[in-house]
Amino acid sequence: MIITNASLQALRTGYHAAYKEGVGMAKPQYDKVATTITSSTASTTYGWLGQWPAFREWAGDRQFRDMKEHGHTIVNKKFESSVSVGRDQIEDDNLGMFSAMFQEMGRAATVFPDQLVYPLLRDGFSELCYDGKAFFHAEHPVAPKVDGTGTKRKVSNTLVDGDYTGDAWYLLDCSRALKPLIYQTRRAPAFTHMTDPKDEAVFLRDEYRYGVDLRANAGFGFWQMAYGAKAQLNAANVWTAISAMRGFTADGGRALGVKPTTLVVPASLEMAATRLLNREQITGEDGSAVSNELRGRFELVVADFL
Repeated sequence: MIITNASLQALRTGYHAAYKEGVGMAKPQYDKVATTITSSTASTTYGWLGQWPAFREWAGDRQFRDMKEHGHTIVNKKFESSVSVGRDQIEDDNLGMFSAMFQEMGRAATVFPDQLVYPLLRDGFSELCYDGKAFFHAEHPVAPKVDGTGTKRKVSNTLVDGDYTGDAWYLLDCSRALKPLIYQTRRAPAFTHMTDPKDEAVFLRDEYRYGVDLRANAGFGFWQMAYGAKAQLNAANVWTAISAMRGFTADGGRALGVKPTTLVVPASLEMAATRLLNREQITGEDGSAVSNELRGRFELVVADFL
């Protein structure tokens, strides 16, 4: 192949088409547990976290809370994935071999939010959320008054068994407009290229460059919509999580109506989770077979990047 502007344009078009095919092949999971929010600046502060939307009887003045009290900022980060194609390979017409690579680049760009979102669950036992506590913590403060004042009681959204050595699992309420996690996008993935024959990389290294870049990040939403367990994945512990979540209240004791909908597990717990949610009968406390009341109750998400 003689390298001309026309042939390079055809090359760009072909690789971009392969990239788009890869985008169509992808099946991301992040939107199952995270709400996508578009950011318009370098970072976005979620000052409304801690003010669970709810109604009360209007008696006297409206009751407000200081949004600065619960400011939680997510800073956008830049990410990229880049490849180079040698000039000799273009001239020798060995281009078909790269199509699969650009397809994979498209697939990887589409599922990349999974790599930002799901590790938040794993790190949620140590990373702080809006109230200054770890996202999964035994002592989240909840005030007795709607305005957030008064001696706060401690509420737990975690179960930790000190003797358990396996991976953690998570029960989430993903039925609301705001899911437990936030995927913040500043600039969507974009396919770019540097294929000018006069480019420095072509002159120095005889290569043409292609890449994808984006700006984004992820963070925590309401801790009340999530429960993290470092304990055996069994019916008794799942019911403990359900009971805790169903009892969550906002400041002032207002019921939140949290209803867990989604069980998230790493690949290591896929078999245990599948059995727990699909079998008609399980072994009861006395060793006999009993009906499985959890059958079909939750959507199971086996997270690839947990």
